[in-house]
Amino acid sequence: MSIRDSDFMCEALDLAQQARKKGEVPVGAVVVKDNAIIGRGYNRPITTADPTAHAEIIALRDAAHYLSNYRLLKCTLYVTLEPCVMCAGAIFHARIARLVYGSKDPKTGACGSVINLPAEKQLNHHTQVIGGILEGESCSLLKQFFTEKRKTN
Repeated sequence: MSIRDSDFMCEALDLAQQARKKGEVPVGAVVVKDNAIIGRGYNRPITTADPTAHAEIIALRDAAHYLSNYRLLKCTLYVTLEPCVMCAGAIFHARIARLVYGSKDPKTGACGSVINLPAEKQLNHHTQVIGGILEGESCSLLKQFFTEKRKTN
């Protein structure tokens, strides 16, 4: 882990807090190129009634718009929770060079927890994956959110 990795993950955690404030599962993501954030996103499937509005997808769209290119070459995606299958597919299609995530997702994680798509040799793109960056902070935020949800239901 580099100092920059933890700095960018802190930015993703700030975005996750925004999702939490809106009643969304607190996941945040940033896309970085040349040490600058070019895309930001946080979970919004509930507030937008859009099942694809995951933090990663929104951050990828934002970065693609910024670069005017759907190929996000030489970019790193930082996300507070291990991506699901849908998000892992979008990461591959965007040609993200590096994925850095915080917390593992034992229910839908597609980067090692449930399945490991980045390890599939048959895929035409391979993304370097680094997990566990600020994992404690990411896990804590998710646990607090779901504890509060259970109390209100």
